[in-house]
Amino acid sequence: MDISSTVGFWDRLTGTQPLPPQWLVLAAAAAALAVVVPRGPWRVSRNAITIAHEGGHGLIAVLTGRRLEGIRLHSDTSGLTVSRGRPAGLGMVLTAAAGYTAPPLLGLGGAALLSGHRITLLLWVATALLLAMLVMIRNAYGALTVVLSGGTFLLVSWLAPAGVQAAFAYTVVWFLLLGGVRPVFELQAKRRHAGAPDSDADQLARLTRVPPALWLFLFHAVSLCSLTGGGRWLLDL
Repeated sequence: MDISSTVGFWDRLTGTQPLPPQWLVLAAAAAALAVVVPRGPWRVSRNAITIAHEGGHGLIAVLTGRRLEGIRLHSDTSGLTVSRGRPAGLGMVLTAAAGYTAPPLLGLGGAALLSGHRITLLLWVATALLLAMLVMIRNAYGALTVVLSGGTFLLVSWLAPAGVQAAFAYTVVWFLLLGGVRPVFELQAKRRHAGAPDSDADQLARLTRVPPALWLFLFHAVSLCSLTGGGRWLLDL
């Protein structure tokens, strides 16, 4: 690749794109709601939230010096991230807390990029994160899910016209913001019926001696604040 091609690629990656019309932003929000709120579509689309959830565990495990052994994604939308290191301490606490907070925080970061007119950069960052995650996937279903997701981002960012890129990017970010809220309520309902004794909130309670209800409150606070702040950025308020 010559210098001019490299410069052109870098300019395309880091350059800005015009903001889409307001109706497209609202249509993207409606599309995201349509796959988050109804039970049927949520059963399928929740897989994407699981990718972000387990990816959050894995990323923070690596950043805190733990050894990431692998990530598994299952067809029932559950997942498992295994890391090795001290069984307690700040690194383990941050790793355990990263799952439910990852999707809304990723959505918030995506909203910040979109508010800065960087649609292409968002698509490429998402592609890079999915490729990095693929290396640590340890089961066939998980690998297929991540490959399909990463391939979709790559194709849209490379081949789709600007309008399609914008619609796709805004829908994905709205989905992360809205889809990051529902799993916390689902976890709260499961715990109410004693159906999640080894949930992230319960693991954090055992690690810190802070009641699970307070960790649930933290998860709710992060998801709802991210939705509020990210939504304001996306709507350019």
